[in-house]
Amino acid sequence: MFNSIRGILTEKRADSICVDTGGIEWDLSVPARSVDGFGNLGSEIRAFTWLHHYEDGMRLFAFPSAEERGLFLELLKVDGIGPNKALHVLSGISPSALEAALEGEDLATLQKVPGVGPKVAQKMVLALKGKLVRLPEAPRVTRSEAGPWADIVKALADMGFDRREAERVVAEQAASAASGPGAEKEIFRLSLLALSTGA
Repeated sequence: MFNSIRGILTEKRADSICVDTGGIEWDLSVPARSVDGFGNLGSEIRAFTWLHHYEDGMRLFAFPSAEERGLFLELLKVDGIGPNKALHVLSGISPSALEAALEGEDLATLQKVPGVGPKVAQKMVLALKGKLVRLPEAPRVTRSEAGPWADIVKALADMGFDRREAERVVAEQAASAASGPGAEKEIFRLSLLALSTGA
């Protein structure tokens, strides 16, 4: 019914935003981690939406990108995860870190998300591993002041690992990794494995 809403961002709350579309102000439920991703108050934004119509009313969910909305919809396919739980999951872990954990069957990282226990984590992996449209964003390399593997370090930190430890492990893996088109993806995979096992 709704694909997106474009308007002026008028209010930010802990887990919702308000958008004015020329006389109508929409109250949109959003992941807590994504509130700042919509931009500054007073700016024109585009929010990708999903309408939940239930017995006693309606609730409009919104996301700063179509990809994040897609991940939310994938979570709804997991047995035991409804709209509120899916929003809660995305509030507790970044989309790129969530995708990496699902693809890597990293149950420990998934269980760090508030409200996700062992059974739900296992169901998430079984339902979504290999079925996500996007690959994790983490392996993309940017040459910044933080070093050539800054995106990988950031993604690992978002997953709950100590940043300094992540920097050390990534540097070790990068030093021994073969160069080539798939180097950054392999470094990310090996670093995640090393941090998860305490190697």
